[in-house]
Amino acid sequence: MNLHLKILASFLSIFFLTEAVRAQTISPSTTDKPSQPAIQLDTIVVTGSLDSQRDEIAPELGATVYNISQNQVETQSQGDNAPFNQTILRAPGVAEDSFGQLHVRGEHANLQYRINDVLIPEGLTGFGQELDTRFLSSVSLITGALPSQYGFHTAGIIDVRTKNGAFDQGGDFSLYGGSFDTINPSFQCGGSSGKWNYYFTGSFLENGQGIENPVNSTNPLHDDSQRYSGFGYLEYVIDNTSRFSIILSGEQAQFQIPDSPGQPGNFILAGLPIDPATGNSAFNSANLNENQNEQNYYAIESYQKSVDDVSFQFSTFQRFSSVLFRPDEIGDLVFNGVASRVDQSLFANGLQGDVSWVINDQHTLRGGVLVNIQSTQSSQNDHVFPVVGGVTGTTPIDIQDGSNRLGAEYGVYLQDEWKIIPKVTVNFGGRFDVVDAYDHENQLSPRLNVVWEATPETTLHAGYASYFTPPPQQEDAPVDINKFIGTTNEPEVLQQGSTKAERADYFDVGATHQFNNLGTGALSVGVDAYYKHAMNQLDDGQFGAAVILQPFNYQSGQVDGVEFTGNYQVKGIIDEKDVFNTYANFAVSQALGENITSNQYEFSAADLAYISNHYIYLDHNQTYSGSLGASYSLWESTIYADILYQDGLRRDIDSAPNGGRLPSYYPLNLGASHLFHIPGFTDLSVRFDVVNVLDQAYEIRDGTGVGVGAPQWGSRRGYYGGITLRF
Repeated sequence: MNLHLKILASFLSIFFLTEAVRAQTISPSTTDKPSQPAIQLDTIVVTGSLDSQRDEIAPELGATVYNISQNQVETQSQGDNAPFNQTILRAPGVAEDSFGQLHVRGEHANLQYRINDVLIPEGLTGFGQELDTRFLSSVSLITGALPSQYGFHTAGIIDVRTKNGAFDQGGDFSLYGGSFDTINPSFQCGGSSGKWNYYFTGSFLENGQGIENPVNSTNPLHDDSQRYSGFGYLEYVIDNTSRFSIILSGEQAQFQIPDSPGQPGNFILAGLPIDPATGNSAFNSANLNENQNEQNYYAIESYQKSVDDVSFQFSTFQRFSSVLFRPDEIGDLVFNGVASRVDQSLFANGLQGDVSWVINDQHTLRGGVLVNIQSTQSSQNDHVFPVVGGVTGTTPIDIQDGSNRLGAEYGVYLQDEWKIIPKVTVNFGGRFDVVDAYDHENQLSPRLNVVWEATPETTLHAGYASYFTPPPQQEDAPVDINKFIGTTNEPEVLQQGSTKAERADYFDVGATHQFNNLGTGALSVGVDAYYKHAMNQLDDGQFGAAVILQPFNYQSGQVDGVEFTGNYQVKGIIDEKDVFNTYANFAVSQALGENITSNQYEFSAADLAYISNHYIYLDHNQTYSGSLGASYSLWESTIYADILYQDGLRRDIDSAPNGGRLPSYYPLNLGASHLFHIPGFTDLSVRFDVVNVLDQAYEIRDGTGVGVGAPQWGSRRGYYGGITLRF
């Protein structure tokens, strides 16, 4: 079925489903219930009160918090059709990388994801975006010197507040698509029934640009992707002090690994013709057929209760994640001398509990526990050429490798929010964390934050945090390098130190100010500076053809930077209901590391020697980054524009690993939307987006750098449109 038939079929299914829902909505059986509005109002009031109580159980006191509302999501490029990482890129201090990766404040990964204050266990890295922008009610990026409730992964806490049927009544069917053969049908529905609130969403995404293009061309080769995803939130309001909720999420995705044409062969495979230009086997690199399949599922069950001055939330969670990389067994042998089939899976179970006790007007005591048990499996089947006496064979041999591990993370914390005087609050405490996986380590980590409300418009904060960050168990799968001695996959360096937990001291100071004397407008600005010194600085790299990351350590690391942010809103420029919003963020960051001390076999001897006594920029270091956006809404229409500025990631120069950087880039995005009210039918919303309006060609990676795989280029100009039928 071609793209046009797929679009037509999707639109027709959306139309008939919407008509069925509309017919049921206006039927006499559903309109003759005068008590229905009162029940809904009570549910909304109770749910809103419980949300406020939940926020007080584990507040972000003293941390640096950047909030992104649902309205901001709607007025970003592509709205809630955009990948989740594009939403977070609109926050300060966030750098873009290939494969959908995000770097917050100079860190590679080390992000913690939460939904409604509950941890989502880490899955296996890949290309998928299992968090769907559609189900966001709001999202916060929490950074800086974090309070004690946040442990293990602390570069940034991405805390999602989901939509809730009590507030998000009704639903919609949407069809979005455009350039690069993109088609993206989806649905949302939410509502209440008695004490139950519910929200569900599902989507299908297919396009011809699933992963970044390795060459500078408009349309990549062999880059199709398909993604099925679903999300559900169920909530039972027991009474006005307690509730039980369930979150369910699932995603399946298939990706083709894009090809780079014109690559010369490097090895001879028996049975293939010889290319006279190279003397090696002839194989058209534009016909490589590498693929990666990913699955991610998780469930969270939570019980929340408030009794007098005590509030608590206890949750359990389950997680399954898998990644399967399938090589092109012939082509990979010709170009790389190794064809690796990699199959990794993870199953996690855990629990989280957080308690808050308001002792008196000056003290609020908080504590909690986190237990995360992970079972990880990794199997690898490698076809390689034997090397005997310096002569490489032409008939491959098969080598099997793999590992299985049951590991655990445990953490407990206790902290006191102490109002020394009405305008000064001190939040102090600590946490004790233990990790038992490929190694056994633990740390007691003190935390201290001070917040001063200097004036009603100005707030200052400063904090210190000791951090303990174990390597991701699901990525840290050891390889038996001795099996590859005497083959084309033999490492240059036969050294394999174990990956250790990073231990760091982190300092943060910042201020925010609200300008209230601007007539109908409101302006808020902020500045924040940070410094981190680490022992066993963690970093990730892609090694080999499989696009699966592996962690390693620098003996020491240093990260520092400063961020600036501003938001301005004004109403009533032309009409009393119009709204103009704009925001601007800018960040300066520096991330350095010295002396690689684990998984050394993945690096060249020259790089290891240089880094052993030189601080180098980490490959994901981006000195400058920024974002700028504006939107204007009038008479059910909205126009918007935004720019993401990236200074360029690191690359190798001469003999200095990561010694240079790629050129900066700043794609401009434009869009517009309009809401039509159709009497007797339904509301219909349309939007149109132009991504990378100026068709800027920009390179995210050039294939060089410590732990960097193939080159990746950013997406070229694309035109997208969508229609949404609401009910």
